[in-house]
Amino acid sequence: MRAHLALAVAVAALALAGCSSTANPPGATTSSSTTSKSGASTTTTPTSSGTAAPTETTGGTTTASIEIGNTLTYGSIGTTATLDCADGKSLNVAGSDNTLTVTGNCATVTIGGANNKITVDKIDTRLSVVGLNNTITYKNGEPTVDNLGSGNTIKKGG
Repeated sequence: MRAHLALAVAVAALALAGCSSTANPPGATTSSSTTSKSGASTTTTPTSSGTAAPTETTGGTTTASIEIGNTLTYGSIGTTATLDCADGKSLNVAGSDNTLTVTGNCATVTIGGANNKITVDKIDTRLSVVGLNNTITYKNGEPTVDNLGSGNTIKKGG
């Protein structure tokens, strides 16, 4: 239960961090939310015309994914997933022990949590890592890199 609460707080904090007074709300999109419960695992995935929902996910833990304006926020514990930044969306990731593949061209990427392994196709502007023991690889782009956590490995190549 504590892990679920911690994940919810982390996702909310990252969602708020991605907002600004200049953020545009999403246009005329519709969204629905599906929640299923099976044993000890709960999955919540809001869907809309955007690409907030992971395109592929495996793992039996809690996952939350939301798109606000041009920012995708993904929080999970112990999953393997493929996310799509499309062309120029920003991405916030919270959680621990995830293996994520991010396709497309991200404007900015912010990563919190611990022990995540994340590979990103391209980051244009900024990569900020605020967690612990994360391994981040970006294949293309020349972002400003902020390593504000501890024990993180950040490299370009792929």
